[in-house]
Amino acid sequence: MGRRLRFRGEFTNKVDTKGRVSIPAPFRRVLEAGDPDWTEGLNPNFVIVYGDHRRKYLECYTVQEMEDVEDRISRMKRGSQKRRVLERLFSTQSVTTSVDETGRIVLSAKLRDKIGLSKEAQFASNVDTFQIWEPSTYEDELASTEEYLDEMDDDFDPLMLLDEDEEDEDL
Repeated sequence: MGRRLRFRGEFTNKVDTKGRVSIPAPFRRVLEAGDPDWTEGLNPNFVIVYGDHRRKYLECYTVQEMEDVEDRISRMKRGSQKRRVLERLFSTQSVTTSVDETGRIVLSAKLRDKIGLSKEAQFASNVDTFQIWEPSTYEDELASTEEYLDEMDDDFDPLMLLDEDEEDEDL
């Protein structure tokens, strides 16, 4: 298996009255690489998961990443509560879309209304996915991250969080 491209960075782009917004160019490269059906000259597809009422952002998955999630769900016990919840959140409450020739997507009124999007969209990378936020909601989320970091000792290195996760997996 080849190297998988990752999403990196944050970008703010304008949203027009029809809901059209440009996907950041670096994100488009990852979407192309993550769409098994994409070839030069075609528009890459990807999946937007809007989820339930608690989600304040849209989570965007490459086709490959979404298939990985769906494969994990399909291995779960059919009819189980966990599987039904995951099916609802990732299959039912999602939409497949395509980046057009100009690098834009159209966000439906339903999706824009769900996260309160109007004139601008905040794009934020999340390693395997990227998120689309209403900019002020994103700023609030960043503030909560800063509050968390402010509680740490002065010599705290964020990479220490990786070590904690590896320790949890050993349990």
